[in-house]
Amino acid sequence: MPPRAAAGLLSTGDMAGAVTRYFAGAAHARPWHVETATDWARADANRLTEGQRSAVEFITVIEDHLPGYFALYTENFPVDGSVDPELYEHNRALYHFTVRWAAEEDTHARALARYQAASGLRDEAAVRTALIEPGQARFELPFDHPVQFFAYALVQEKATQIYYQQLRAVAGDPVLGELLTRLSRDEARHFTFMADVVTAYLRTHGDDVLDPIRAVIAEFRMPLADTLRGYWRWALKIADAARYDHTDAYEHLVKVLNRAVDAPGERLGELITFVESCRSI
Repeated sequence: MPPRAAAGLLSTGDMAGAVTRYFAGAAHARPWHVETATDWARADANRLTEGQRSAVEFITVIEDHLPGYFALYTENFPVDGSVDPELYEHNRALYHFTVRWAAEEDTHARALARYQAASGLRDEAAVRTALIEPGQARFELPFDHPVQFFAYALVQEKATQIYYQQLRAVAGDPVLGELLTRLSRDEARHFTFMADVVTAYLRTHGDDVLDPIRAVIAEFRMPLADTLRGYWRWALKIADAARYDHTDAYEHLVKVLNRAVDAPGERLGELITFVESCRSI
């Protein structure tokens, strides 16, 4: 981890507190398992439009890249002997969340792959084959401040949640609708954790984290945007099935920024104005 990143971390107590609050909320969430989540025999891709079928394939690819996402956090917040004990303590507290987050996202990937096979969209072997090339692509984020990893995920999780809700509203297959409901609920909880952590950074480090957050928004790309072949053409296609625009999440980022400090200063106001201007582009 770059020296600047290590110096800008939250205290272990603040990180552990955010993790504890996440698990407290998750304890009240409805548990679900791919094998029993729904009656897979009722799944029918023939009820979907061509755009909806493409959207299912797209979000399966995005969710299935979980090894890449997880590696990003384990590489930048290592839990081994490569870091000092104080840094290890912080990273280990965060790891409690990231390993749970990974398990939930992997459940999403498995559920979407199961839907494709059960609904007749593709057979199981074809689904697995289609996920190899994008799955092997390396996922990287050009960040050097720890708050950026959480600000990025805040936007990404909220944007995904919103898209799942909007796709659910038009999905022709009720089984897909049920699945998207479960996924969007999980993404909402993940967003809550990221918002909690970003808020803690703003309260602890103040103006020092504003430029790093601004850089996230200025350079934001959804996962695999730069590595998945035909990503932008595919993204436009799924937007025809249901509105897909990651800037829909910026409204929620602005709310986090406004709530994080009691007396917003000029620089925070400039960041909020910048985020709002990005929403209008």
